[in-house]
Amino acid sequence: MAEIKSILFPTDFTEASLKVIPYAKYLTEKFGAKLTVLFVVEELSKYANFYVPHSALDNLEQELMEHAQKKLTSFIEEHFEDFPVEPLVRRGKIAEEIAKVAEEKETGLILMATHGRKGLEKILIGSVTERVIKIAPCPVMTINPFRVKK
Repeated sequence: MAEIKSILFPTDFTEASLKVIPYAKYLTEKFGAKLTVLFVVEELSKYANFYVPHSALDNLEQELMEHAQKKLTSFIEEHFEDFPVEPLVRRGKIAEEIAKVAEEKETGLILMATHGRKGLEKILIGSVTERVIKIAPCPVMTINPFRVKK
């Protein structure tokens, strides 16, 4: 098994992500790894079927990035107090950005929550976790936080 020197924990700030935090901390400590907590601001270009003035779109994307950075900072302060974490905010297609960051940082493990969506909900919403598993440059550990025993 390859040595795991860094772990990537993508978050969407949901309850599912919150339940995976103890696993992120535990694995980081056990492997003596570096932990990066990532939030990806989804590209607005996927909503390009209607006209938005270019300058308005640029301003909105800048505001989203600034808000995401503030949200990630408070998320880390609240849930990773006194725990060394590298915060990172990116913009793009979520799954692709997660894989890209994993490659750039030579990540040994991506740790993600899976929401366990099924049926029509999965078809309509899709699965970021499923996509990451398919394109990740390293192993991906998924945890269904709603089946975790306390």
